Amino acid sequence: MRRRRIFGAAASTAVAAATSTWPAPVRPSRVGTSDVIRLRDDVERLLALDAERGGHGLEQAALAGAGEALRLQQQSATQRVRQRLYALAADFTATAAWSLIDAGRLDGAGRRLDRALALAGLAQDSEVVLQVWNLRAMLARQRGDFPEAVAAAQAAQTTAVTRRSPLHASLAHARTAVGLAHGGEVRAALRCLDRAEDALAKADPAQPCSSWIAFYGPAELYSLTAIVRDVVGHPEQAEAASHRALVALPDTYRRNRAYTTARLALAQLHQGDVEQACATSGEVFTIMAGTPLPGRMRLLLGDFQRDLLAQAPAASAYAWMDRYRTEWSSS
Repeated sequence: MRRRRIFGAAASTAVAAATSTWPAPVRPSRVGTSDVIRLRDDVERLLALDAERGGHGLEQAALAGAGEALRLQQQSATQRVRQRLYALAADFTATAAWSLIDAGRLDGAGRRLDRALALAGLAQDSEVVLQVWNLRAMLARQRGDFPEAVAAAQAAQTTAVTRRSPLHASLAHARTAVGLAHGGEVRAALRCLDRAEDALAKADPAQPCSSWIAFYGPAELYSLTAIVRDVVGHPEQAEAASHRALVALPDTYRRNRAYTTARLALAQLHQGDVEQACATSGEVFTIMAGTPLPGRMRLLLGDFQRDLLAQAPAASAYAWMDRYRTEWSSS
């Protein structure tokens, strides 16, 4: 056994010595559109995984993509290609931040978003700037900092892309509505929802859009409407919006379907329909079967459990907890 180890080590040393004299691989002298397309394909693969199972767990892959985009900056390229590489690095870094947000690991997400915003500025890309402010609004809301959530969403409204794209403007208004609702500004929140609906009605669904915003459309607006309506005390309208969101959601958005289903359960619970709410919440585990629940979804189910304990008979609440404890702990 010792002899084999010595031989293996010697062989490894010999191979290393021999290959050290080989010429280094020839690198392209100029970075071009093909490199940009390759990295864009990598972003789209990450986004497809996010839609299927959630963004949690994608941070390292996203950071590796950002590192590759910045490494290519060291090679010769046109100014246009350089800006596109900076935009991709910002996109990857924002995706890394989203991974932390979706996982419920909020501490490092702000730092990633700061970096993404700086890269988006270097890219001179207002759409990526909006992408970052949108995530900043989501992060602030999860932290319970509703004034910052509103300020970030309003910053998204001021980006140049919102002036030329009704789709992007709609998202910015909808995100503002969510922050205002949580801050108790009911009328302002509902006005923003109206603006989001008006803007989305003007958007051309056939118009190509960036991968990161492909999730946004009627289904997502219905889902955000459900959140706003439930938070401001309109659970019946929240339930109706959740149902409309579930009908409109594409099959590929499994994580969003599970999250909207959990919101539906909350709206039903807030109307006092305990039995139906418990049944609906159980569908979340069925939808996400075989995939760990994102931390953000766990937090939402935690809200459901808290409200269930506060509103339902103790027997019903503990029956729900006993029934889904295994699924929750194994997810």
